[in-house]
Amino acid sequence: MSNLSTNTNATSKTSTPIKEKSKFRISDKMVAVAFVLPSIILISIFVYGFIGWTGYVSVSNWNQIVPDFSFAGFANYAYLFNDFRFQADMRNTLFFTAFFIGAVIVMGQGLAILLDQQLKGESLFRNIFFFPMALSFVVTGVVWQWLLNPSTGVNLFLERFGMESMWYTNTTIFPAIAIGKIEFGLPLAMIAVVIAAVWQMTGFSLAMYIAGLRGISDDVREAARMDGATEGQIYRKIIFPLLRPITVSVIIIMAHISLKIFDLIYSMTGPGANFVTDVPGVYMFETTFRGNFYANGAAIAIVMLVSVAIFIVPYLITSRRGVGS
Repeated sequence: MSNLSTNTNATSKTSTPIKEKSKFRISDKMVAVAFVLPSIILISIFVYGFIGWTGYVSVSNWNQIVPDFSFAGFANYAYLFNDFRFQADMRNTLFFTAFFIGAVIVMGQGLAILLDQQLKGESLFRNIFFFPMALSFVVTGVVWQWLLNPSTGVNLFLERFGMESMWYTNTTIFPAIAIGKIEFGLPLAMIAVVIAAVWQMTGFSLAMYIAGLRGISDDVREAARMDGATEGQIYRKIIFPLLRPITVSVIIIMAHISLKIFDLIYSMTGPGANFVTDVPGVYMFETTFRGNFYANGAAIAIVMLVSVAIFIVPYLITSRRGVGS
């Protein structure tokens, strides 16, 4: 009997700290929630709340200084997609995104492979390629505007050799394929903007690919060489497939930048003649803050949000599935 009471007392003594420990864990969770809660509230208001407000304004009749929140349905969206300028904006965004992403991937991957060869002065070259990332798009736009100006910089040099200027003042569309009122093709003036954007963002792609290449074990390459694979086959069949997640990440991030680009184009060219360098971001700014067409500007913002979400949301879903598995 005494043994039983002794065991009971021992059990009660050992159970008390467990309860205290569980209480401590609960208070820990409460402290963590208390720290995170202000961020959740601010994000809910200033991100998702304003997105909801923009969506509400986009279906209203607020196209004057005095607010008019009467329901307009999708009239503002119908106006946009029938507007010549917005159609040109979508064309320009399509070509800018395609050429910008393609050039950033090719140049970033090529430079990363070059620097991965353990060349002398690698750190110097790497810093040179990374330097443009420290600049803002506004600074880049102003600098390249001067370089590609018809009376200064590169064009002045080209004119000395009798070469016609084709930079950001050119309104030519090539090839000009007319569908309705809009001409589809590459606006030659957009080439200047692509060059400036690629110059600034190639360093980011280079950093991503350098990290990916340095993460591939040398044993993989040595095993391939022992099997008789050439250097070209090693890169084509081993290195590039292993770098595919890096490429997907670069595409997603660059697409996010290109679809909402504003500061580079606004500081460098503006809308351009016949809107050859205009993009939805510039159109939204001028429509909302200069024309006071708030509902139309909100509709442009929602279209931009949806276009970015088309790239971002599938990537986030697949990333979460990969982490969960």
